[in-house]
Amino acid sequence: MVTLYDTTLRDGTQREGLSLSVEDKLRIAMRLDDLGIDYIEGGFPGSNPKDIEFFERVRNVSFSHAVVSAFGSTCRKDTAAADDLGLQALLDTGCSAICIFGKAWDIHVTETLQTTLEENVRMVRDSVAFLKTAGRTVFFDAEHFFDGYLHNAAYAIEVCKAAAEAGADAIVMCDTNGGTLPHQVSRIVLTMMEQFDAPLGVHAHNDGACAVANSLVAVDAGCVHVQGTMNGYGERAGNADLTSIIPGLKLKMDVDCITDDQLRLLTEVSHFVAETANLSPYPQQPYVGASAFAHKGGVHASAAARLPEAYEHIDPSTVGNLARVVVSELAGRASLVMKAAEMGIEVSANDAVLTGVLDSIKEKEYRGYSFEAADASLEIMLRKAVGTHAPFFRLESFRCIMEKREDGRVMTEATIKVHVEGHRFIATAEGNGPVNALDRALRIAIGRYYPSLEPIELTDFKVRVLDEKKGTGAVTRVLIESSDGDKSWGTVGLSENIIEASWEALVDSVEYGLSHPKQENQRD
Repeated sequence: MVTLYDTTLRDGTQREGLSLSVEDKLRIAMRLDDLGIDYIEGGFPGSNPKDIEFFERVRNVSFSHAVVSAFGSTCRKDTAAADDLGLQALLDTGCSAICIFGKAWDIHVTETLQTTLEENVRMVRDSVAFLKTAGRTVFFDAEHFFDGYLHNAAYAIEVCKAAAEAGADAIVMCDTNGGTLPHQVSRIVLTMMEQFDAPLGVHAHNDGACAVANSLVAVDAGCVHVQGTMNGYGERAGNADLTSIIPGLKLKMDVDCITDDQLRLLTEVSHFVAETANLSPYPQQPYVGASAFAHKGGVHASAAARLPEAYEHIDPSTVGNLARVVVSELAGRASLVMKAAEMGIEVSANDAVLTGVLDSIKEKEYRGYSFEAADASLEIMLRKAVGTHAPFFRLESFRCIMEKREDGRVMTEATIKVHVEGHRFIATAEGNGPVNALDRALRIAIGRYYPSLEPIELTDFKVRVLDEKKGTGAVTRVLIESSDGDKSWGTVGLSENIIEASWEALVDSVEYGLSHPKQENQRD
């Protein structure tokens, strides 16, 4: 059995241009739990207020499988573990699992930490023992292990043995600089297996484009704990990509790390994380990319349709992806039927309505829509197609005016004209931006008819410009996350006008919330 340890929320956020809010991190953590990840590293509680808030809020989240882990370092030099504020901060998170890193390369000890090799070993041993005495599961990340081993194997091993003797639940060998090659990893891990009874793990970076390969060969050599990030996010060239490691383990190496049902969520979760991070999913990404099982037109595509196993290394449906061209139409229909069932919409695989919906989805995605993080918009589209969606209001018009005031504040005023049950309403509201102003005006206009609108809030708003080369004429995609306090949902809008795209996503958000109220809507 191999333990999967995800560090997207900590190591992944070190990627240039990637930033996650606390709400983002909580949402991603819940999807990682759905995927069957064993441990989710929430962050470095001693480094920033955001991670402190995450650990406070995650205490109230119930996970079906995953355990949240806090990350930190060994105690400082010349400081007892019991007196170290960093270790105490790790315990204060309340996490039952903790991962700490320590130096395994001698030059980092003498040059970076500027301490003795003996003191570094003491820091590792005492820190692990202190956390174990507190009743925690402790993973020790031997930082720069492989470089350290190649430079001074005896010392790298000594550091790891100190952690093992102190009771570490896994000794994780880190390729921190990401330049070790697979044959080196395999040889070193095999040597370590001969000397350690403690479970061994691997944490690889991708600077040499070998992070996934290094992780897989490490498991083949005996490692039972694998660390990585979703989509390979991470500093520099990134971390080992769990979206490739997981199917590699399960489908190629017969390592039963997650269930078949969880594996089918892989593509969905991968794209969800990308959208939440406001990053474009990489089409050519193995296993989960939109092009991973795409067959270009011609003889190849025709043959692949007749005999897909001859042109695809796995059945794409096992990882929740779709083959393209002929096969994709059948797979798309089946997926849509399953999605409709999840949403409580009755539709059969032979229903002619599905063809229109599939064509609409294809056309919208071609234009730039993305429904990976916008299930609510997808549900509304389906309900409109089958005739079970009744609009809660009809828009006549809206307008937004931006104003910079004498006191330096920038405010937006929105005026909206809508029709509700035969009545025409005009409402005006101010906000700190057009979406906020439109949201407030809409609530004033229709709130008297729909009291269940009150608990619905917009919790996140993301904008992505598609085809930046078009400059101000580029298409803009808006993703809105909303919540009623119990559940959350995402909606999407697309337009060359950012306000129009925002309005589209806002309307879907409100109508979805009103369609799934905490209490039945009561109209005056």
